[in-house]
Amino acid sequence: MISAVHLANPSANDGRALDHATLVMLRGQHPAWRMLAADSAPLVASFLHRLFVLPNTRVIAQTKLADALDDYLHFLRQDIGESMYPKSALEYLNDWAANDRGWLRRHYPPDSDEPHFDLTPAAERAITWLTGLAERSFVGTESRLLTLVDLLRQISRGSETDPEIRLAELHAQRDAVDAEIARVVAGDIAVLDDTAVKDRFQQFSALARELLSDFREVEQNFRKLDRSSRERIAASDGARGELLADIMSERDLIVDSDQGKSFRAFWDFLMSSRRQDELTDMLDRILQLAPVQSLNPDARMRRVHYDWLTAADHTQRTVAMLSQQLRRFLDDKARLENRRIMEILRGIETKALACRELPPVDLTMKVAGTSASIELPMERPLYSPPVRTKISALKLDDAESDVDVAALFAHVAVDKALLRRHVQHALQSRSQIALAELIDEYPLQHGLAELVAYLQMAETDGQASVDETRTDIVRWKQADGLGWRTATVARVIFSR
Repeated sequence: MISAVHLANPSANDGRALDHATLVMLRGQHPAWRMLAADSAPLVASFLHRLFVLPNTRVIAQTKLADALDDYLHFLRQDIGESMYPKSALEYLNDWAANDRGWLRRHYPPDSDEPHFDLTPAAERAITWLTGLAERSFVGTESRLLTLVDLLRQISRGSETDPEIRLAELHAQRDAVDAEIARVVAGDIAVLDDTAVKDRFQQFSALARELLSDFREVEQNFRKLDRSSRERIAASDGARGELLADIMSERDLIVDSDQGKSFRAFWDFLMSSRRQDELTDMLDRILQLAPVQSLNPDARMRRVHYDWLTAADHTQRTVAMLSQQLRRFLDDKARLENRRIMEILRGIETKALACRELPPVDLTMKVAGTSASIELPMERPLYSPPVRTKISALKLDDAESDVDVAALFAHVAVDKALLRRHVQHALQSRSQIALAELIDEYPLQHGLAELVAYLQMAETDGQASVDETRTDIVRWKQADGLGWRTATVARVIFSR
């Protein structure tokens, strides 16, 4: 039985449960709910879905968007009558971008005096929910179950620290792959049936569209951070250095957050041309399968990975643009501060000129007594003539003995700039790294000379610390390739 406590307070056991007060607040404040409850919801959802979601369009100029909405309204009025949507296209756009709606975001891009519009994450979430209301001829569950099981398996394997268990799992995977290879060699090739192919492709299509909508939410989070930074700058009366340190730490916190790390890993994965070609080949082959063609897949699904790349690139450009705008905002703040300093200096000069003819009577100033610096002639040092070097003009004979000159070419030059780049690249994904871990990722190429260069960097750079109480063992391969060398050094930690 469900107790009365659970009915009155469903969030007692589930932090994500929606109680009555929360739903009332969402209905009045959330743009997605206001969009679904609006009288013009069919017009808003259908038009925004056609112009923004389907073609994966990020930003549209006001003139182009208004012309498209005008044509769409003309088509609808011919079908349902003139009185259904009486406003003009521009009035509808301004209404949808108002603060009490929040379905479109209106802004001015750099070097443009025409407003542009893009879809807000809340509006796209509402459109995605409406898309899911349509009846589907086929609803697959096997692929989602396999995806969930595979995610749990990845978490379990990725968090396991016992080497014996990890080795046992790897051996089991190897045995399974060997058995699969043996079956294929014997001619026993197991293929997915039509139902399994449809199930998995349907799951792929849903996840691909959800991934595109996630980028708008990532952009919105960066805009919120930029807006809060501007508010703090405008209202700040303290030291400028402390304010900048706080703002930069917040930006680093966003980049190093779970969302920032996941976005960076996604970007690094898609930037590989090899992976792009692999995705293109797989999509071309899969979309030609008869079970997939029976689902009438979207034609843009063939280039969905390029749509991911376009959306991610737009997010990267948005972050760069926000950084430039913040820098200009700080420059304006600095100019205002310099102007205030000049006004104070001019005020001091004006008061000084006013007091020139009538100086204050009671103004006195004490000057410390001065004394002459006396240097006696006998205290000066005597002249010392420089020592002349004698050079003997001797004739050098050619050497006839064979001398091993290999030692002259055995010296190696360690590129310290390359070592610093190794440290900076390793610190992009973590806050600090030990020297032993860094050498494991970037093995020593010049042996002991390169290790000494790392130690010298730790002594001279202010972002490295040395713990004399703890030691690490580093190893490198000899130049002749016949063995390994090891060295025990104090623990060196490079920090961001």
